[in-house]
Amino acid sequence: MRGRRCPQGRRAVRSAVEFCNHSAPIFFLFLLASFEFGWLNVMRHTADNAAYEAARAVVVPGATAAEATAKATSILNVVGARGAKISIPPANITASTTEVTVAVDIPMSSNGLITPRFTGKTTLHSESTLKTERAE
Repeated sequence: MRGRRCPQGRRAVRSAVEFCNHSAPIFFLFLLASFEFGWLNVMRHTADNAAYEAARAVVVPGATAAEATAKATSILNVVGARGAKISIPPANITASTTEVTVAVDIPMSSNGLITPRFTGKTTLHSESTLKTERAE
């Protein structure tokens, strides 16, 4: 077909084949990567929110670290975060405790949206430190 002009139908087929061979893999790679990094942002914001809300729950008088852990876990369950670690130092909150820190770690290896190919080695870390409302 080099010397002759292709009929209109053949040119369309050739264009479609070239798209499938050259452009489609790159397009779908970018599409899947954007979904994965978008999901990473959702998980990051959820970890931030869980740490802050858990810290708010534990700064009031009479609150315990178990209540804060339950609050963070319930927020993380909304997006289905798996394997999250929640730590609250000090573990034993007393009347003399002046501030509380809640740390949330989410491994992306078990929380990838499509495949953890792009974000599999990432662990999201978020922490929130608040002063307690206990009387001195």
